[in-house]
Amino acid sequence: QVQLVESGGGLVQPGGPLRLSCAASRITFSLYAMGWYRQAPGKQRELVAVITSGGSTNYADSVKGRFTISRDNAKKTVYLQMNSLKPEDTAVYYCNAQIGREVYWGQGTQVTVSS
Repeated sequence: QVQLVESGGGLVQPGGPLRLSCAASRITFSLYAMGWYRQAPGKQRELVAVITSGGSTNYADSVKGRFTISRDNAKKTVYLQMNSLKPEDTAVYYCNAQIGREVYWGQGTQVTVSS
């Protein structure tokens, strides 16, 4: 069974950095588009960033210039480097793998930005 396991979440002060990782198993990782989504309390899940199998990236307007998504196909891992964090970035962050109609989700990791 496909597994996506996120790590790296936690409590960080406003303006600080945090890096999330998502390790995949039991998929041909290099073929999948990988994404990070987030869901804040009372809000819908939203796309944060995505990286295609070819390495193209796309970001939500709210994180452009602050977040960077990258992937290491040899390690089957996707990363989300988050800089200049704001309280409004507080959410559960989910990893996503997609190819065609095949979609997988991780269990999520909490990111809290607070002083």
